[in-house]
Amino acid sequence: MKSFVDRVAAITGAGSGIGRALAVELARERCHLALADVNEPAVAETARLAGQHGVTVTTAHVDVSDRGQVHAWADRVVRDHGKANLIFNNAGVGLGSTVESARYDDLEWIVGINFWGVVHGTKAFLPPLTASGEGHVINISSAFGLIGLPTQAAYNATKFAVRGFTEALRQELDLARSPVSATCIHPGGIRTNIARAARIDESAAALIGSDVETSRASFDQLLVTTAESAARKILRGVRRNARRVLIGRDAYAIDLVQRLLPARYQALVEAFVRRFAR
Repeated sequence: MKSFVDRVAAITGAGSGIGRALAVELARERCHLALADVNEPAVAETARLAGQHGVTVTTAHVDVSDRGQVHAWADRVVRDHGKANLIFNNAGVGLGSTVESARYDDLEWIVGINFWGVVHGTKAFLPPLTASGEGHVINISSAFGLIGLPTQAAYNATKFAVRGFTEALRQELDLARSPVSATCIHPGGIRTNIARAARIDESAAALIGSDVETSRASFDQLLVTTAESAARKILRGVRRNARRVLIGRDAYAIDLVQRLLPARYQALVEAFVRRFAR
């Protein structure tokens, strides 16, 4: 897909961060938009910003962990816009906790949004994307979908799962000579509200010798790449039909470390955490 002009893109988590930046960037390129989020005022503001570029924009309140809501939204997108060409499965949340202290309801919450949300969005939109004759599935994983980190087991699990799911999907689509393709996105630290909105258990902070709010603020400081820059790089990746897109110097560094030290990187992380805690 070399051009987004008069295409229709569906975006989850469109109320802020990368989702909002993608909406505005696509609108500039005259792509029509179907935006979804659980925060209705936020997604309405995204629609206002994108609508200034003269494209058709629809919004919906969608909990991506609810299969029925996602499938109903996909049907509504086709009714409202006549087709769908792109689905950006972008909605995501964070959870900081040790495995031992993680509560089952928190684990179910993050898996429901970060992994099942991607599955629901992919499954719901694959038929209309195929029918359009030119479609693309864009699933947002993370740099934490490349390596595991202490206190991030649940987040790692969901983002590793998105990576495996998307890579398998891409191969299936290629083998079937489908008119649809798929790309997995691995952002590093992007300036969004994910750190402020994350659920952080005291066990995570204690492991690194900190407290919850200090841990949240420290993680927030690692978010250095702008959402606008991330959106532009994602769209460049779609244009060149990339299988994987890394975003930010930190993502490239993490990818390199994992390639060079696929098992030993864990000892390096442990040493860093011990030093930081001291």
